Amino acid sequence: MNIIFTRPFIDSEDLMSSILNSGFNIIHVPTLSISSANMQPINTNNYDGLIFTSANAVRFLKITNSNKNIKCFCVGNLTEKSLRLKGFNNTIAASGTVNALKNIIINSEKKFNNLAYLCGDIVSIELDKELSSEGFKVSKIINYTSSKITDLNKETLDLISKYPANIALIYSMRSAESFDDIVKKYSLLEMMTQCLVMCISKKIENFFKLKGWKKTETFNPGEELIKINQIKNG
Repeated sequence: MNIIFTRPFIDSEDLMSSILNSGFNIIHVPTLSISSANMQPINTNNYDGLIFTSANAVRFLKITNSNKNIKCFCVGNLTEKSLRLKGFNNTIAASGTVNALKNIIINSEKKFNNLAYLCGDIVSIELDKELSSEGFKVSKIINYTSSKITDLNKETLDLISKYPANIALIYSMRSAESFDDIVKKYSLLEMMTQCLVMCISKKIENFFKLKGWKKTETFNPGEELIKINQIKNG
C-alpha cells in the first residue's frame, strides 16, 4: 500500500518510520510550511497554566525563566511528548481533539484563573473564546504561522505516478485545502480515484465530501497505523 503523508517531517518522524517499518510505502507531500511568529518570551510565573493545541506551538515556545513545573494542557500525546522533551513535567494530554482538551480544562479539580493559549495564526476552533465563556481568563499568544504549499517537484510527481496512492493522511483544514489545490493544479484526480482520504476530524472529512471526494474516513490521532493495518487486512 502507498501512503501519502502530508505533515512536515519534523512533526512526524516517528510515525513515518513506523509506517515504513510495517512494509508500507510513503510519499511525502507536505502541504504546509510552518515558521516562527517571533513571539515575545513569556514568564511562566505570570500564568497558572499553559495550553497547547499543536506540537508546533511547543517547538516555537519561548520563556524567560526556568520554571517548568507549570501545568500544561496538551491536545494529544505528540504535543505532550514534545513538552516533556523540553523539560516540562506537569503535563496532561487529551485524546487529540480540541473539544476533548477543553473538557479536561473545564473539569479540572483546580480552578485556573490565568491561562496562556499558545497557537498558530489560523485555528479551527477559537478555544480561548470558548474557555472565556466558561469563566476562564485566557491570553491567546500566536507563536507560529502556517502557509500553504501548493507546488510539487518532479521527483514527487513521478512517485505519485509510479505508486498511485491508496491512502492520504490529512491533519488540518488548512492542509486539506492545500492538498485539494495540489491535486487540481497537477491534474492528479484520476490517479486518486482509489485513494482513501483519512481525516483527523469530521469537519475535514465533510470538506472533502463537498469537494467530490468519494472515499473518506476519519481517524483518531495516534491510531493511524492501526487504521492503516485494518484497511489493509480489509
